[in-house]
Amino acid sequence: MGILNLTPDSFSDGGAYLSKDDALKHAYHLLESGADIIDVGGESSRPGSEPISEAEEVERVISVIKELAPTIGIPVSIDTTKPRVAELSLRAGASIINDIGGLRDEDMIDVAISYNAPAVIVHMHGTPRTFGTDMMRGDALTEIKRFLDERAEHAVGRGLEEKNIILDPGIGFGKTAEQDMSIIQNSGWFGGGRPVLIGPSRKRFLSACYPCMDRDEATAAASRAAAESGAAILRVHDVSKVAQLLRGCRSGL
Repeated sequence: MGILNLTPDSFSDGGAYLSKDDALKHAYHLLESGADIIDVGGESSRPGSEPISEAEEVERVISVIKELAPTIGIPVSIDTTKPRVAELSLRAGASIINDIGGLRDEDMIDVAISYNAPAVIVHMHGTPRTFGTDMMRGDALTEIKRFLDERAEHAVGRGLEEKNIILDPGIGFGKTAEQDMSIIQNSGWFGGGRPVLIGPSRKRFLSACYPCMDRDEATAAASRAAAESGAAILRVHDVSKVAQLLRGCRSGL
């Protein structure tokens, strides 16, 4: 899953793809690099970030999705916590909802059901405003799994098809570096038979866990570890570096 941030303030690439032309150019670069999904986001979730209005988020993402989705040949996902943004994005051609709110908004579940769209349920401790200061304590992995299971079962009970559930334990979202690394090493365990998405890309824990690598090299190493432990989808900025490492891993088996 290649990341396409249409934001001025994302922690890694904020402001890089604000124009439609730049956004589309980067999307095609992600495709050529080996992406299987393009994840479009219009609101930053970096530590300390503030929410934006629904109207501003719509303005950032919809025109890009309308032009991108019919031409790219792979699924487009919309990274949003707002049901209206998700619905308009699906109308524009997106086919997956990536919700860091964990489908806690009942309207988001209804949108996924109405459009028969796969939905990524993400675990988040706190809010983006508190990610850098309020960390999980105790048995974090068990708490994360309990949350993901409960939200998935609730969504299925409401009518979302089981095949449309994807789980994401939320690397960096209110977790310590040690917790993040433990999540990666146990990626498949969170799924319980459902596909698991892991998003380690360029996040702060990498500096602690892979101190001799730059962020993209460390992202690739963490992605390989996640894939080896059962992750089905890897959400990254540098698709080429991760794809090359995974191909090398497979060829060596």
